[in-house]
Amino acid sequence: MTQTRAWQRMLSGRRLDLLDPTPVDIEVEDIAHGLAFVARWNGQTRGDHPYSVAEHSLLVESLFARAWPGADPRWHLAALLHDAPEYVIGDMISPVKAAVGPDYEALDARLAAAIHIRFGLPAALPPRIKQRIKRADRISARMEAVQIAGFSEAEATRFFGRPDPELSAGLDIVLRPPRDVRAAFTRRHAELIARC
Repeated sequence: MTQTRAWQRMLSGRRLDLLDPTPVDIEVEDIAHGLAFVARWNGQTRGDHPYSVAEHSLLVESLFARAWPGADPRWHLAALLHDAPEYVIGDMISPVKAAVGPDYEALDARLAAAIHIRFGLPAALPPRIKQRIKRADRISARMEAVQIAGFSEAEATRFFGRPDPELSAGLDIVLRPPRDVRAAFTRRHAELIARC
């Protein structure tokens, strides 16, 4: 009996086993490239370019940095990589993730653990850090909902909570071509790795 192929060839030449990922098969260039081409909101955003998961990740890390400026650089890196598994499994809106259930969560957790280990983070982040990243993620989602995904202020508040003008002041969502976002993600990753 032959086993079904569960790996994907990356542009780096690595073969990433999606069911049993290992840190040695993970490269930041593959992550940055994949995330720059994965559209958030299933592509249902205003603008001439898709709003990518890479762009979202950069925004979440910026919000995290504003909220906890003295945080260890490792946790800034964790914020940047919070959606990194989506470079191979894609992005799904939260209601669909919930409908898919624990299988999606398990796949995401295995990939996240391998990514974390690859870049010197603990496989499982401390709960306090996960909560802080989640807060930045929710603020980002609310900003995205209103600025580019067509939500009214009231609707965004109902789904994502009240706005946090102190943290989001001066942060506007700008849609860029994938190559520019890929370069920005890779550059920020390198800056954070150098500080870790």
